[in-house]
Amino acid sequence: MSDQTPKICNYEGSDYQSSFWDHGGRAYEDRVEAIALRRLLPPGGKLLLELGAGAGRNTPRYQGFDRVVLLDYSLTQLEQAQARLGRSDRYIYVAADVYRLPFVAGLFDAATMIRVLHHMTNPPQALQQLRHVLQPGAVFILEFANKHNLKAIFRYWLKKQSWSPFTLGPVEIAELNFDFHPRAVRDWLSQSDFTVERLLTVSHFRIGLFKRLVPLSLLVALDSLLQLTGDWWQLSPSVFSRCKAQEKIPLAQPGKFFRCLECESNRLIDGVEYLECQVCGKRWPIRSGIYDFRGE
Repeated sequence: MSDQTPKICNYEGSDYQSSFWDHGGRAYEDRVEAIALRRLLPPGGKLLLELGAGAGRNTPRYQGFDRVVLLDYSLTQLEQAQARLGRSDRYIYVAADVYRLPFVAGLFDAATMIRVLHHMTNPPQALQQLRHVLQPGAVFILEFANKHNLKAIFRYWLKKQSWSPFTLGPVEIAELNFDFHPRAVRDWLSQSDFTVERLLTVSHFRIGLFKRLVPLSLLVALDSLLQLTGDWWQLSPSVFSRCKAQEKIPLAQPGKFFRCLECESNRLIDGVEYLECQVCGKRWPIRSGIYDFRGE
């Protein structure tokens, strides 16, 4: 791996799905994110790329797509997803680095990146890499952590935090956990040849007191209404955007799917235990049904 590759947040061996989502009191966040996805996703498609799929929490929500590629850097997260979803032709599990995607150009007609951008030390590079593997006109659903949220603004005014929510630069809340300004994200998307079509603000009530005192169904209903203000202002801790890939990358050749990260060839032969590049001879392992392009 090149020394220029940005640092990667690796959830290898983590029980994130169980500790954070299943038993972490995040039912509110999960339900309002599901609403945002339903509003932004196209009704169907052929091939969707789920970047940072983790253990497959959102994957069942992509029912309109013929096939879904679950990509994550962590092999154990993909194993958990495989245990939840099973092995079938519909799901393709790929362990890879978002900065070096192992797919041919113009392959996917849709992609999602939910709760992933906030781990990126170089978001523009990740977005440009993604744009390369999308078809012209493909839909891209992006969620990002918003530094310009009401809680951060009030804390800044009250001098309870040192960083400003109004500056365009990212803020690292914890190691490899970044919040971004909405205008900066829009600029990165534009530079990567995406057009932003719609914005939703999500998780307005992500405060422990609200979640303890207000019934879950009411919080979800109120958040659902407030999501619709996203095109006017973005003051929530989470923002969802529906973007469209501009007409700059041609469609992938029929029958082509993976590319070799060593020599860029798309001539890979699918075997039982590995993919073998017919140009440079590099072998990429297949571990229990998971394609491993990490190069470790």
